[in-house]
Amino acid sequence: MASSKEYLDFILEQLSGLEDISWRGMMGEFIIYYRGRIAGGIYDDRLLVKPVNAARELMPGAEEELPYEGAKPMLLVDNVDSREFLTGLFTKMYPELPESRPKKPKKG
Repeated sequence: MASSKEYLDFILEQLSGLEDISWRGMMGEFIIYYRGRIAGGIYDDRLLVKPVNAARELMPGAEEELPYEGAKPMLLVDNVDSREFLTGLFTKMYPELPESRPKKPKKG
């Protein structure tokens, strides 16, 4: 099941207090970037984030879920209605998020 653009818009509005939030569509789902690093994504209209220590500390009972078949588990964010919680979550996660790999130049 693909995620809806309406849910993406809702999550982006909730994160609008942060600078440099971006997203990219991929196979009907959406990857969420914070300051150039992948923080999580929207999969089947669920917000999932990388399972870094900060996220585990802020969401001690969070369920691990697979974004798609064959992927590594991520943490389900239940408290998407709180802007304050979401912005705090992304801010605290940032130092632990891996830097994005540089893009390979296209051949040809």
